[in-house]
Amino acid sequence: MTKFRKLNRPTGHRMSMLRTMVSQLVKHERIETTVAKAKEVRRLADNMVQFGKEGTLCAARQAAAFVRGDDVIHKLFTELAYRYKDRAGGYTRMLRTRIRVGDAAPMAYIEFIDRENELRQSKPPNPQPPQRPAMDPWTRSRLSRQFAPPKEEKISDSDS
Repeated sequence: MTKFRKLNRPTGHRMSMLRTMVSQLVKHERIETTVAKAKEVRRLADNMVQFGKEGTLCAARQAAAFVRGDDVIHKLFTELAYRYKDRAGGYTRMLRTRIRVGDAAPMAYIEFIDRENELRQSKPPNPQPPQRPAMDPWTRSRLSRQFAPPKEEKISDSDS
């Protein structure tokens, strides 16, 4: 069973709040909320985008059972599915912003990545590091050569 935050609310209130927040995130593509709520919304919003990428009737019904509004469903299955067709996951970003004045709750923006007017640009994919050759276990390392005294060769006196 997966762990999730209860957010100090009964189940019905919590699910209603999260459904509304996911729907508003899809509609506006950026919302400001508390950090704990943003982490939960990120998990659910990524699942909704995954349903949009599948594009099946079953996925459409599952998404329609969660998000609110036909315009939100249409945006999930057209615009967002096309935008993230090559991305394997991580469709949202959370940016911590401020401390709320009334109750000192840490606030954060949650937004979709790869869109116009982003708060922070997406990082380009990291290139793969070059492959290092396999190390021969019998050769001495550079560190041991640096600190170990040089080996003294034994000179045999059998010639003299």
